[in-house]
Amino acid sequence: MAAVLGLIIGVVIGVFVRPDIPVVLQPYLPIMVVAALDALLGAARAYFERSFSDKVFVISFFSNVITATLLVLLGNQLGVGSQLTTAVIVVLGIRIFSNVSTIRRFIFKG
Repeated sequence: MAAVLGLIIGVVIGVFVRPDIPVVLQPYLPIMVVAALDALLGAARAYFERSFSDKVFVISFFSNVITATLLVLLGNQLGVGSQLTTAVIVVLGIRIFSNVSTIRRFIFKG
């Protein structure tokens, strides 16, 4: 639970401090955010299923962000960046909605 609390505190600090993002990373930032959101909702789902692990969350968080970013970077290098970006967003979007659906069922018991 400490990892989720740390993530929330980091987001709040980021909103108020407004750090400068290097121009090189700016095209990848939306993908990073969606991948991080997928990991966060996966952690919430695991919490409700009583199988949450701090180590798994941290590894999942960083591996999701790095993998999604590298896929989009590879797509940009191959000249198909927009197609791979769309693919990554679709896959992560499906996972996000699946996790939200499961969380909703746990919260509302239905």
